[in-house]
Amino acid sequence: MWGIIPAAGAGSRIQPLAFSKELLPVGNRVENGTERPRAVSEYLVERMIAGGADKLCFVISPNKTDILSYYGSRLWGADIAYVVQPSPGGLCDAVFRAASLVPKDEPVLIGLPDTVWLPEDAMAKMPEDVLSFLLFPVENPELFDAVITDDAGWVKRIDVKEKGTSSQWIWGAIKMPGKIFHELYALWCRPERHDEYFGTLVNAWLVEGGRAKGVASGARYVDTGTLGGYREAIHLLEGEIGPCEEVRSNEESVANHELATAKHQ
Repeated sequence: MWGIIPAAGAGSRIQPLAFSKELLPVGNRVENGTERPRAVSEYLVERMIAGGADKLCFVISPNKTDILSYYGSRLWGADIAYVVQPSPGGLCDAVFRAASLVPKDEPVLIGLPDTVWLPEDAMAKMPEDVLSFLLFPVENPELFDAVITDDAGWVKRIDVKEKGTSSQWIWGAIKMPGKIFHELYALWCRPERHDEYFGTLVNAWLVEGGRAKGVASGARYVDTGTLGGYREAIHLLEGEIGPCEEVRSNEESVANHELATAKHQ
């Protein structure tokens, strides 16, 4: 399984930094008895490998060679490849830079390397035979891509950074068969498309008869791209929210999600 990590963004919301935003130190790791800082993107790498990825592809800009130096060619049993996005072109452009590496018979995971989320094993709960979105409840869904589903969890549409969206659930990771990845790529390549956001591309794919599943297994989601988000991630990793509270919060969110989807069918 391939894990695609779009890491070409400039990170303007948290600059200036002397390094790529994906290497921002967040939390720590103990290796061979020695404690060291963790780059924020390590959390996604760890979760992708736990979710079944044995090959990772970082999509980087030409000036982000520090990511290549940091990760090298292999980590935690997964081989690592790199492709270049020459200039900013949006998430779709970044993700599909890896299209030549992904066979049609192999599943694909996509995640965002400047985020920290729980639970760690949530990707493993996503089906591999359909386009699926790992969903997280947030307070400000209009800042993200909010996912509208029916009561069975099938995606009806994605509201891309839309004020007044009827869903509190956003996608934080994506899994799909390689065949669907290439179908979406072909759709994106049409002259009238070239979407910047993955959500608008998926909406078009759904209109043409595609199907996608929302998996409401996420409990906490933090975007570290701002100073406030960075602080929130530190607090999350320090365990300021205890396990019982996390479980209760997620159970309540799932119940609210089921109620909301029933109202908006």
